[in-house]
Amino acid sequence: MLTEQTIAILHSLKLFGMAKGLGERLAMPSHGEMSHADFVGLLVQDEKAYRDNQRLARLLKNAKLRQQAALEDIDFAHARGLSKQVVLELGTTQWIASHRNVLLSGPAGIGKSYIACALGNAAARAGYTTLYTRAPRLFESLQQARGDGSHLRLLDKLCRVQLLIIDDFLLTPLSEWERRDVLEIVEGRYDAGATVVASQCPIRDWYPAIGDPTLADAICDRLLHNACRIELRGDSMRRRDGGAAKADNPHSETRDAETIAPTGGIR
Repeated sequence: MLTEQTIAILHSLKLFGMAKGLGERLAMPSHGEMSHADFVGLLVQDEKAYRDNQRLARLLKNAKLRQQAALEDIDFAHARGLSKQVVLELGTTQWIASHRNVLLSGPAGIGKSYIACALGNAAARAGYTTLYTRAPRLFESLQQARGDGSHLRLLDKLCRVQLLIIDDFLLTPLSEWERRDVLEIVEGRYDAGATVVASQCPIRDWYPAIGDPTLADAICDRLLHNACRIELRGDSMRRRDGGAAKADNPHSETRDAETIAPTGGIR
């Protein structure tokens, strides 16, 4: 069978990695020295690598991360109480498998969004479904979903994703329906998924900031149980690095960079 025909058949079977690998490997002088079993084994590896790369690209696209970020790029030099051990623990993503939460708090510009997106990036690369959203946009989407009848479907999606990242939580006081939606989300995710919540509001103030004592107690109980608390402190990274030009660089941690000062490690 001609090579072109074989490649066409592989494409029809959706074995795109093998099809690409076949053409490339036949062009290598060393391919004639391989046994048939070794050659087929390499093609199978090509297909697996192709599918792994496609899955990763899909996970990163669906995650909708606000910015490119990586745990490896976090600045440990700035004196903000960073614990490298906590970063290493988070990098293992074991906390996601254990359905635990990471709660980030700190002033504007200190880097909450960066660490949240870095955690999301690490999760996607480890094969976990991930979704990043800002709280104001989340509540807007939920309100629109009420109008078109897809509210329960959206809540189900938020509960099923393996890592949910909610940024800018408690920027403004929650309305009654926002509190109830937050409770539905954290209740649905409790012991079923991992959640990252980032907020300018100190974690100790979340209970009064949520408003309704009964709902606040239920929400905080589910969020704080077995959670890793990361409380950032210090001056804005944007001011430290000389203004908006540096802060707007999506490939630099200084856009929304941080170091983290944990009040407790991952248990």
